[in-house]
Amino acid sequence: MKILFILPTEPNIIFEKENVKNNIYSKIMLKLFKLRGRALTFPILAALTPKHYEIEVIEEISSKIDFDKKYDLVGISCLTKDAFRAYHVADEFRKRRIPVIIGGFHPSALPEEAKQHADSVVIGEADETWPEIIKDFENGKLKPYYYPTRPVDPKNIPWPRTDIYPKDAQFAIHATRGCPGRCDFCAISHMKHRNVFRMRPIEDVVNEIKSQPWKTFYFYDDSLTLNTKYALKLFNEIKDLNKNFFAFSNIYTLGKYDELLKAAKEAGCVGWAIGFESISQESLNSVGKSANKVEDYERTIKKIHDTGMFILGFFIFGFDHDHLDIFDKTDEFVRKNNIDVPRAYILVPYPGTPVYDRFEKEGRLLSKDWSKYQGHVVFQPKHMSPEELYTNTKRLYNKWYKKTNIFLRTFKGLKYGFDPMIVSLFNNFQYKYMVYPN
Repeated sequence: MKILFILPTEPNIIFEKENVKNNIYSKIMLKLFKLRGRALTFPILAALTPKHYEIEVIEEISSKIDFDKKYDLVGISCLTKDAFRAYHVADEFRKRRIPVIIGGFHPSALPEEAKQHADSVVIGEADETWPEIIKDFENGKLKPYYYPTRPVDPKNIPWPRTDIYPKDAQFAIHATRGCPGRCDFCAISHMKHRNVFRMRPIEDVVNEIKSQPWKTFYFYDDSLTLNTKYALKLFNEIKDLNKNFFAFSNIYTLGKYDELLKAAKEAGCVGWAIGFESISQESLNSVGKSANKVEDYERTIKKIHDTGMFILGFFIFGFDHDHLDIFDKTDEFVRKNNIDVPRAYILVPYPGTPVYDRFEKEGRLLSKDWSKYQGHVVFQPKHMSPEELYTNTKRLYNKWYKKTNIFLRTFKGLKYGFDPMIVSLFNNFQYKYMVYPN
């Protein structure tokens, strides 16, 4: 029995593949991208699958699907931007009478839509439901929908089967799950049970880190530091492993706990990914992210830099309190505070979020073409036109990712040390080619 897991990708959204053939920087970036910390969705599902199944994984960002190859079952996980591609892939396998299970953020938000293209839809986390799916599949009685009855107990998360990937694959580490933040625009915290914060046993996390041959690894938790006592204990446990790591955190937590920053640095932290989201307090308050205090941003950034760690900063444009001056103000903020890897995003009203529901109720959704739900404007902003939102966001992105600006930021980052500088450079070039469509 053979199962194929697929992570689909809309080819025109992430990378300009025509450029990859002719652009040396794109070639280098794609080579590096294969070394990124992969998510553990499929390795965990593989660990929950009976041993007599043969498992294959295809990530379309780097591999092609052979639709005529023989499989017994296909599992697909997708985000909103890749939903149409996921549906096309699912339809192709179902034409060949191969059952398809589909899950992920988008199918969880719109299960009835996804069901039109799959035999079964997994809503929310799949750890609990996957063994049930396999049993029903073997008995020829797949249900149309599978719902977890409770948040997954982190003690029951199995050791991931990384052998289903190539030997040189690198994997992310998940120490915790969930985020109780419930920001109006965030698809993560509005997915079933993902707003419940849970912590894995530290011993399990440490052993998983030890098993990785890589010097640098990635924590892909929604926010590693939501429970500061847990984070401190974890940092103390891994500080003698002689490894480097990169993690997501909240700006207000990092600004409040000096001990946490110091412990993270001693444990090998080279940088933090931080959702600043906006430099407008009104915008932050309006979308449920009032815990971010703009007045504290500069002080906390300086504290992180002084501790010897770089910052990957996320900035979103298009909130209802954003006016045209938000772009230049954000650019000035990024330059003044030496944000090492700045990211400019257009607000996306993901299905299942309060922002999506509000825009739909107000008649402000311009498109439900899911392939446009990254890098496009799919709603009517309040204080600018869709074209102004798109053009100005892309202008900032292109300015921040000029090669001269990348190398200038990297040069400034040398003061953090060699390892943080290398990871910062990798992230800069990785994001340079995650382009906005023309």
